[in-house]
Amino acid sequence: MPFAEKPVTLPRVPPLTCDYRWVEWTPTSVAEVTGGRLVWPVRRAGDPSDLPAITLFGVSIDSRLTQRGELFVAIKAERDGHDFVSAAVDAGAAAVMVNHGKVAEGLRVPAVVVQDTGAGLLALGSAARDRLAGDVVGITGSVGKTSTKDLAAAALGAARRVTASERSFNNELGVPLTLANAPASTEVAVIEMGARGPGHVALLSRIARPTVGVVTCVAAAHTELFGSIDNIAAAKGELVESLPAGGTAVLNGDDPRVAAMANRTKARSLLYSTTQPTADLFADGIQLDDQLRAKFDARTPWGTVAVTLGARGAHQVPNALAALAIACVCGVELYPAAAALADARLSPWRMEVGRSRAGSFLINDSYNANPTSMRAALDALAAAPARRRVAVLGEMAELGNRSNEEHLAVAVYAAQLGIEVIAVGTAAYGLQPAAGIDDAELLLSDLSAGDAVLVKASRVAGLEQLAARLASDSSDKDPA
Repeated sequence: MPFAEKPVTLPRVPPLTCDYRWVEWTPTSVAEVTGGRLVWPVRRAGDPSDLPAITLFGVSIDSRLTQRGELFVAIKAERDGHDFVSAAVDAGAAAVMVNHGKVAEGLRVPAVVVQDTGAGLLALGSAARDRLAGDVVGITGSVGKTSTKDLAAAALGAARRVTASERSFNNELGVPLTLANAPASTEVAVIEMGARGPGHVALLSRIARPTVGVVTCVAAAHTELFGSIDNIAAAKGELVESLPAGGTAVLNGDDPRVAAMANRTKARSLLYSTTQPTADLFADGIQLDDQLRAKFDARTPWGTVAVTLGARGAHQVPNALAALAIACVCGVELYPAAAALADARLSPWRMEVGRSRAGSFLINDSYNANPTSMRAALDALAAAPARRRVAVLGEMAELGNRSNEEHLAVAVYAAQLGIEVIAVGTAAYGLQPAAGIDDAELLLSDLSAGDAVLVKASRVAGLEQLAARLASDSSDKDPA
């Protein structure tokens, strides 16, 4: 991973069959970066007098996913990672980082003892960022940041070696992990940045130090934590404030709060839009096929190109415009970047389209939900070819005192689109809810080949389990 005690010279474009890395982490370099105390295992009789040379080939915070040769960082969160240090070592961890020396006693691998393993992980991420010579793209927003990250990684991948955040690894753990595990061949790193309060994006920006910053939108998500949508806008704008003068802010011109962020950065700004032809990037002639894939002409500062998306729903079009802007700013030519979007795959449970066992058109968008993403998903369902359209909706979490109002508004919107709503686990939609997944599955037992069904909720609802039950064995394939 991108940290070396002694720099090495690497080829500009290594063979595709290799995963070149900087000289890997060592227990000594980890201790130096984090300011920790290095504790070596107790030497046994017959051991060589010299301490063994140990290289670390990755960083992990989950003992279940730790691989041989990695550094395991014991994070104290919902569960205390210190309880799983031995399991990580058994899985092959070659060293560990812990908060107190007692955990290090009796281990057969070196331990780096720090005051705070969370801060230690951030320090590793910051040191790793120092080794990235190319662009770093930061993406934030209330809605669409993961999809934009996935689309940007695909467009950039047409001509650049890309490292991108996995799934939604977008917090003070996921961001440094992405940086610390980036191969040395990385030419562009795409870092998703989430926020659960003021200052969070600023902190992540200090670690990742992006040269390109993207804000997708400001919407009523996590209002329970932020208090107001203006506070959300202030927090998201911390990303563009962090950009250097030579950087670029890529901003959603259809969102007034986001467009206004051009005044909060010394970097140049590019606006993208699906409604304003004068924007720097504009999607003209948007059409959806019967599988909800969008086609449009993208007018950009680098030319005009026809785009066909593999991602489903018209709401992916602005995300695709942002992805094209990112790719072109980072030196990828427009036409190969646009072509790559046709094959881009989104992270799991985001507008996955398939068939149910009954033959119904099935949209699994169960990863998360807020009022804006709910309306976008309902619009996609309304566009699906079907006689009957059913939305299975769970709770939209963290909306604070606006929760009931927002849930009822979504129910009204669905009714206006002619969509039947089945609520699961919450009466906030103004309907008698199904008590759980089993009851919801029973209510859907009359689905047929002429129907379309959407499954969507915040993560706390766990409706991906329902989508999995409904799906046919071939649901990962396009509906016929």
